[in-house]
Amino acid sequence: MLRLGYKASAEQFGPTELLDYSILAEQRGFDSVFISDHFQPWRHTGGHGPFSLAWMGALGARTSRIIMGTSVLTPTFRYHPSVVAQAFGTLGVMFPERVILGVGTGESLNEVPASGMLWPEAKERTARLKEALALIRQLWREERVSFQGQYYRTDKATIYDKPAHEVPIYVAAAGPVFAKYAGQFADGFICTSGKAPELYRDTLLPNVAAGVQASGRKPEDVDMMIEMKVSFDSDRQRAMDDTRHWAALALSPEEKTSVEDPLEMERLADQLPAERTAKRWIVSTDPDEHVEKIKPYIEMGFRHLVFHAPGPDQARFLNLYADQVLPKLRAAFG
Repeated sequence: MLRLGYKASAEQFGPTELLDYSILAEQRGFDSVFISDHFQPWRHTGGHGPFSLAWMGALGARTSRIIMGTSVLTPTFRYHPSVVAQAFGTLGVMFPERVILGVGTGESLNEVPASGMLWPEAKERTARLKEALALIRQLWREERVSFQGQYYRTDKATIYDKPAHEVPIYVAAAGPVFAKYAGQFADGFICTSGKAPELYRDTLLPNVAAGVQASGRKPEDVDMMIEMKVSFDSDRQRAMDDTRHWAALALSPEEKTSVEDPLEMERLADQLPAERTAKRWIVSTDPDEHVEKIKPYIEMGFRHLVFHAPGPDQARFLNLYADQVLPKLRAAFG
C-alpha cells in the first residue's frame, strides 16, 4: 500500500500555524504527518523552533486518522533516552497505533547551542544512538530497568504508561551503517530525496535489504519512507523562488559541517542562486511531471512518501497537491 504524508516544517512555521496546516493535511486525504525536531532552525530570520513532542500531543487531539511522528528526533543529547521512552509511551497511550518515533544521530545546529557540549565524531554519535534505542526498547518491554551502558544509565526505572502496542521506531540513514541497522532492527527506514541516484541504488537500499535478511524478517516488515522535496505551483517562477527558504539544503556537507549558528547558516545559504537551491527539489507546474519524477523512488521500493513543500503558503500547496497530484499517484501506484 502506498502511504502519502505531509512534512510539517517546524523550522519554518510557528506551532499554531503548523497545527492548522497539519489538520488540513488530514482533511485533504494525506495519510501521515511528520514533524522535524529542531531546537534551532536553518534560518534565523523568520525561523521557528517549537517543541515537537508537545506539538504532537496537540495534533493528536485535533485529528482522528493520520499517523504522526518525528522526522527526526535525536534521543542522545538534548534528551535522555528514558525521557524519550516516557514521552512516546504517553503519546502511544493517548493515540493508539497513530504514533511513530523517528530518530537520527543528530546535528550540531540543534545540540550544541542547547547544551554547550563539544560535538562528538560520527563514531560516538552512532554508538550513542544504538545504545539509546536499546534502552528505550528495554524500558518499554520491562519493569524496573537498571541499565549500565557506556553512555546512559538507569536505576530501577519504570515507564508506567505504555501502549498495548509498542510505538514503532524508524531510523534515518544517509550512509551504509545505519541503513543496515534500520533494516535489521527498526520498524521503518527514513531518507530524503534529491540526492545522487547511486546513493539509493548502490548504498542505502542494498544495506537496508542486507539488514532485513540478517534479521530474518520480510522486506514488507520495514516501512520504506522517504521525504520527497517538491515545489508545486501553477506559477513556475513562484515554485522556483519558494525553494530559496530552504537554500541550506543545497549547501555541501563541507560548507555546513559544524555550523551551529542559524545566522551563519542563513548567511551561507543566502549566497546561493535559485538555480542551485532548486536542485534538491522537484520543481514543476505539471502534475504529470511530478508523478513521473516521483516514480523512480516508488520503483526503488519506497512506499511511504512524505511531501516537503518549501513555500510560505502551505495551505495552497496542500490543496493543489491533494487535488492534482495525490489522485494520480494513487491511481498509478495503488
